[in-house]
Amino acid sequence: MTDVRLPTTGTLHHVEIWVPDINRAIADWQWLLEELGYTLHQSWNNGRSWRLNHTYLVFEQSPALTTDHHDRRAPGLNHLAFHADQQTVDLLTAKAQENGWTLLFPDQHPHAGGPQQYAAYLESTDGFEIELVASDHN
Repeated sequence: MTDVRLPTTGTLHHVEIWVPDINRAIADWQWLLEELGYTLHQSWNNGRSWRLNHTYLVFEQSPALTTDHHDRRAPGLNHLAFHADQQTVDLLTAKAQENGWTLLFPDQHPHAGGPQQYAAYLESTDGFEIELVASDHN
């Protein structure tokens, strides 16, 4: 369901992520975004976008790419962080690993961000990182 209220000034409209292989990106991201409540918004030969309320995420294999890999440690996007509850963090962490994602900092999971935070840090097959942060953790 789309939020009918106007978006708050300053909230994200969209994020566009250029990927080296659109089919791999779809396989990595579609199930995850849909589990988080996003729905398919746009689809074209070299891209897809998924929307949640007023914000959407775009994944595109652009012909203007200057490299064939993503390095989250280089200048630019390091990671995307998503709100979730603890149960969803645990469920999606397991499901992500079944879908080819790598759990980062496994020896510190789920407190790699410190004892006050319950989160999962996951890396896709193309090296994109996400963080699932439990909003209901004290």
